[in-house]
Amino acid sequence: MRALVVGNGAEMDSGFIGHRLRQHGYAFSELPRERPEEWPGLDGAELVLTLGSEWNVYRPETAALVEAEAALIRDVVTAGLPLIAICFGAQVLSHALGGTVTRTPDPEIGWFELAVDADVPAGGPWMEWHDDVFTVPEGFEELARTPVGPQLIRTRRVLASQFHPEATETMIARWLAEGGAEQLRSRSGDPDELLAQTRANVATSRHRAADLVDWFLSEQ
Repeated sequence: MRALVVGNGAEMDSGFIGHRLRQHGYAFSELPRERPEEWPGLDGAELVLTLGSEWNVYRPETAALVEAEAALIRDVVTAGLPLIAICFGAQVLSHALGGTVTRTPDPEIGWFELAVDADVPAGGPWMEWHDDVFTVPEGFEELARTPVGPQLIRTRRVLASQFHPEATETMIARWLAEGGAEQLRSRSGDPDELLAQTRANVATSRHRAADLVDWFLSEQ
């Protein structure tokens, strides 16, 4: 089975979510966000996964690239393909389908518990790393939230999370090394403490991510 994965070229890491999808038999074709002119069509694709990014939906310098991804998402939804969207991917989805994305006065960086609807396998803690918040597009159900905003939304064919169920220790270490440590310190955070919390949480978050994928795929 073929899955299309949309992400920034240097950050095409689907982590625990990708690992579980591969266990379900999916093989990935990577679509770099920076080169939409090279993206293949949807023919033969059976699932689409859109990853996080340090970009913002509303940033002028990447507006054309965001609109290319938004158009792809609309095509995926119209075609009825299963879609999993993570963090920035979820924000682009909201933007593409009539929602809004704005900067939040309360950025979330670290491991957070969510308020989760019953029977949804999304109990935390989950890794969060975002400055923006999206609104729930029409036709979607909000399944999990924090005081900052929606954290998990879905239709039968689409699952979108503001949190990072894919996050591995290697991924968080890379984000810290690529400017995240400075960002965290600017908000009175401690990069070493975040890594320690990550080491303590990934053993169970790996299984929770697998459960989330299994739950979504069972509805397809």
